[in-house]
Amino acid sequence: MKILITGGAGFVGSSLSIQLKKKYPNYSIVAFDNLKRRGSELSLVDFKKIGVDFIHGDIRNLEDINSLGEFDVLIEASAEPSVMAGLNSDPTYVINNNLFGSINCFNACLKNKAKLIFLSTSRVYPINRIENADFEDEETRFSFTDKQTEKGISKQGISEDLSLQGSRSFYGTTKLASELFIQEYAAFYNLQAAITRFGVIAGPRQMGKTDQGIATLWMAKHFWNQSLKYIGYGGFGKQVRDLLHIDDLVELIDLQIHSIEKFNDKVYNVGGGLAGSASLLEMSGICSQITGNKIKIESEIQNRPADLRIFVTDNSKIEKELGWKPKKNVEMIFSDIFSWIKTNEEQLKLILK
Repeated sequence: MKILITGGAGFVGSSLSIQLKKKYPNYSIVAFDNLKRRGSELSLVDFKKIGVDFIHGDIRNLEDINSLGEFDVLIEASAEPSVMAGLNSDPTYVINNNLFGSINCFNACLKNKAKLIFLSTSRVYPINRIENADFEDEETRFSFTDKQTEKGISKQGISEDLSLQGSRSFYGTTKLASELFIQEYAAFYNLQAAITRFGVIAGPRQMGKTDQGIATLWMAKHFWNQSLKYIGYGGFGKQVRDLLHIDDLVELIDLQIHSIEKFNDKVYNVGGGLAGSASLLEMSGICSQITGNKIKIESEIQNRPADLRIFVTDNSKIEKELGWKPKKNVEMIFSDIFSWIKTNEEQLKLILK
């Protein structure tokens, strides 16, 4: 089998490339990436060691896509992942990359009669519907209650039943538009595809920044004794996200590659779930315990555009239908990130510090 991974040198793409190659050494794994994101070039050394082929190119460029040759599976992991993209700058790049670039990938799948694994996002759900949900202000976090007027929100989090009517960010909109195109390709061209709306993905190899990669950012700041800031919602750090370990994501993608018929014509929410969630304040405690460092954390009351008080993924549908559930908890995620930073400190301090 030949598997093409777009965005293959990024956090998710490189993790998929390396782990799939190790598990299936006879498979041809091709990582395709434009190396735009700082730190992605570090993956090339690891690829060479284990026999992952790398092609430098851009999904927005048809010539690059058409030069890839035949393949059996395409994993589309090349998105510009920042929710802030296009909100504080020209949205052209995020639209061209996440929508038009993805469509180039879909057409390449048709040409090769290949399966498509599409990594979508929890950010397809409208901001106001989530922000207007009933919540409790607890000692260390905000939590959804079960007293909701909106279908698809409960104490367990956000399910696939939440209405998609409303604004969500340019990032979320491009991913939702891509989902809709996939449904058309499946209906009219028999494209076999798996669509998964992932929550926050975390773990080793992620080059965390303020607008993405929150777990790595938090651990890196504690590791190097640098300051952080709680932004918005009173500046107390009570906003919550669920975290999915990259290893759990790879396990699910592996299932999709080899049993895509279970995913055709379906969309699943996938994340760490309520048991795998943490507030920023709770993340600080975990990072402090692991590193032994207690850092200065400032507060900023004003909310950031498109931010959410709470996002927790309700995994009930995929657990019920396929029996899949995450295996690694929040503490494991931060411990693995710590070990990765410690092992590669000299390289990573130039990027993360």
